[in-house]
Amino acid sequence: MSETFQALHTDFYQLTMAAAYHRQGMNQTATFSLFAHGLPAQRGYILTAGLADALDYLERFRFTPEEIDYLASLERFTPEFLGFLAGLSFSGEAWALPEGTACFAGEPLIEITAPLIEAQLVETRLIQILNLHSTLASKAARCVQAAQGRTCVDFALRRTQGREAGWAAARSSSIAGFAGTSNVEASWKLGTVPVGTMAHAFVEAFGDELTAFRAFADTFPKGTVLLVDTYDSVEGLHRAVQVAAELKAGGSRLLGVRLDSGDLVGMSRQARQVLDQAGLEEAWVVVSGSLDETRIHELVSQGAEVDTFGVGTKMGSSADAPYLDLAYKLVSYDGRPTVKLSTGKETWASPKQLWRHFGPDGLMTHDVLGLRGEDQPGLPLLMPVMAQGRRLEPEPGWRAAQERFREQAAALPEACLRLAGPAPLEYNPSDELRRVQEKARQAALNKR
Repeated sequence: MSETFQALHTDFYQLTMAAAYHRQGMNQTATFSLFAHGLPAQRGYILTAGLADALDYLERFRFTPEEIDYLASLERFTPEFLGFLAGLSFSGEAWALPEGTACFAGEPLIEITAPLIEAQLVETRLIQILNLHSTLASKAARCVQAAQGRTCVDFALRRTQGREAGWAAARSSSIAGFAGTSNVEASWKLGTVPVGTMAHAFVEAFGDELTAFRAFADTFPKGTVLLVDTYDSVEGLHRAVQVAAELKAGGSRLLGVRLDSGDLVGMSRQARQVLDQAGLEEAWVVVSGSLDETRIHELVSQGAEVDTFGVGTKMGSSADAPYLDLAYKLVSYDGRPTVKLSTGKETWASPKQLWRHFGPDGLMTHDVLGLRGEDQPGLPLLMPVMAQGRRLEPEPGWRAAQERFREQAAALPEACLRLAGPAPLEYNPSDELRRVQEKARQAALNKR
């Protein structure tokens, strides 16, 4: 999302560490790996998203004069260090999983290689971007799966946590397979047509449902979807049929009706029956109202007659699992493999590559995590995306990511796709990675 990124959008300890590195003359090449420690309980995979925004941030990374002035006012940093920051930009490289890739715990979403201070200062924002987008993409993918071929659209904007979250919900849900968004700004940026109908307030403002329906149809004769449950859903349906006949007489047609409350299974069936009896077989039944993958699955399994699901709050906030446990860890400094040895959180040393393996049926079987320079069988997943602080190729766009995920979703085992009790795949470390890891572990223990 185009905006002016500010380098002070970071945690304070990134700056204090950077100042100490600078004072000690420590700014050799470092590699950091960003990955998830684990997956939320009801997630069988992560759908990666947000790389485009992350690379945009890295390309724009700068300290403005105003930011330098603020840091100076804190009286915590030397003039020499502030002068260094004033001329700083990101000059490093990045290897990453392309957007739309399905991945699992412990697997790098992105690895950053740059002078130590640069690589350290970008940590907070990179985690924030990839966490937000991948969290929402993973939630939206589950909604698409539950819909079983029915259309899903994003209605989340009003209850997302701000403009950036609204953008992330719109773009990430598009990658997951949503057909549109109510977010007009996002539609503009994504190159799509915004979707939406009317609010109950529209009907209430007229005081008369039929008058309200006629006013909307008169304004949008080629895009009329009527919200029929403001007062009485059955009466609303029949009024919608009446307006549909008036539209037909004028050479247009009713696109559909929307239900937002009540017995959605029963009312959707009744809506389909009323519309079909009126010769409106092509009119959609749109359902909204506190939907997520669990509720969508219930509606589908109970025989609800729904063409389109308007999915809002619970997707836009990933209500059941609002974050991924992402970490950004140093894995190499000045040519030396580095490890963290904390109990339960040991990290793998050195820059890495990830290879995916498939069975005879075309389904994923496992991944292999190894050193970047290794020659391993399987499909390599981490790709070079940035060098010398610039993208290596133009941004491929969300449609390419959507197609990538469509292909990958078809190759995910059933256990990964289960809405309840999923079983994610695990990776196998390569022999060479194990060897380097053990050497790095022993070196770290000897220096305690």
